[in-house]
Amino acid sequence: MDPLISRKALNRATLDRQHLLRRTGKTVIEVVEHLGGLQAQTPHTWYTGLWNRIEGFKPADAADLLLSRDLVRIALQRSTIHLVSARDCLAMRPPLQIVTERGTRGTYGKKLQDVDLDELAARGRALVEEQPMTFAELERDLAERWPSHDRHALGQAVRWLVPLVQVPPRGLWGRSGPVAHTSAESWLGFEAPPMTPAGLVLRYLAAFGPASVMDVQTWSGLTRLGEVVESLELVRFRDESGRILYDLPDAVRPDEDTPAPVRLMYDFDNLFLSHADRSRVITETGLAALRGFMGTNVQPRTILVDGFTAGDWTVTRAKGTSTLTIHQWAPIPVLEEVEEEGLRLLEFLAPGDKHEISVADRPSKP
Repeated sequence: MDPLISRKALNRATLDRQHLLRRTGKTVIEVVEHLGGLQAQTPHTWYTGLWNRIEGFKPADAADLLLSRDLVRIALQRSTIHLVSARDCLAMRPPLQIVTERGTRGTYGKKLQDVDLDELAARGRALVEEQPMTFAELERDLAERWPSHDRHALGQAVRWLVPLVQVPPRGLWGRSGPVAHTSAESWLGFEAPPMTPAGLVLRYLAAFGPASVMDVQTWSGLTRLGEVVESLELVRFRDESGRILYDLPDAVRPDEDTPAPVRLMYDFDNLFLSHADRSRVITETGLAALRGFMGTNVQPRTILVDGFTAGDWTVTRAKGTSTLTIHQWAPIPVLEEVEEEGLRLLEFLAPGDKHEISVADRPSKP
């Protein structure tokens, strides 16, 4: 029988691989590649994800890499925008393109009937490579060629057919800009071999394991990975519910009594989005709090205490004072530690402001 791994041991293994048990001295590129990217559909909140993981991280450490094109933001896992290295952008997009295709065909397939997709891809690519374009601009120009078709469907089809990166200043710390796109190939100027599905699984386990087949499918958006997983030389465990979990043979799995420091996570951190069974980090109380955000396009910024969800946090700014509010989902026994981490986070988010901490005994609202 496969050996049992407890929920707390599973928690510690995942936090260790996520660089959340201790901050790492690795470079931004090394961390981003190890994590398989950070979900980054918001322009700036993902910077907190790097601050949580990298010792001494400063916003310019990532913003400069966006400007130099060593980092990019592109639709990958689950067809959501991720921050990835230039190498991973080109390598991960081919095996994950089917995820965007599936969603696009399901939503817009009927509206794309009679459209030559090869011509659409070529025309869309030419337009965004001539100059980066917003979807509104791209759709307007595509409508000149296909005036009887839904222009939004045309634009989304180009998003599926052509790897589109969001270009700066979008995503730069403290700056804003239009959501403009160009092709990954023209932006990066080099080629990289595509990653195989097996390569994706191994990358996932290195950052999120031990995990089930359903877990890796949840992270990637891909289906039918059972045969891929079974073909690899992995070790197996079973969790407290009897699920089979797979892992890299040489991966570190810390003792379940390993201390886990307080962490104030960003809203779309993949720690919470990359497992079919999220109980390794989210408690029953946490699930109840998260249900208050269902139906919105908002996720709370979650607080981890002893490795598990214990509340969420918000920041408000008025008259030069930034206030971080700790929203307790249940009484937090180490509230002082959360307050201290909150002050450190405010130094990162708003270094020129005065800083205050407040505490609320209820979840925040979307």
